[in-house]
Amino acid sequence: ELQRGEGDAEAAGIYASAFEKDPEFYAFTRSIKAYESAFSGPESTLVLDPKSDFFRYLNESGGRR
Repeated sequence: ELQRGEGDAEAAGIYASAFEKDPEFYAFTRSIKAYESAFSGPESTLVLDPKSDFFRYLNESGGRR
């Protein structure tokens, strides 16, 4: 239990550091993880407005990696 608590504390520190450096990117990656978790089943469907923030990120990439 002690190791798990220490690991959780370290993870929280890493997340806080990432958020401070680039809040928008952090929010984007958290959204992607939430989508993966919520729509992981074989019958999952996701319908999004093309003007949503999700597509804004993809459109702004201009096909770059």
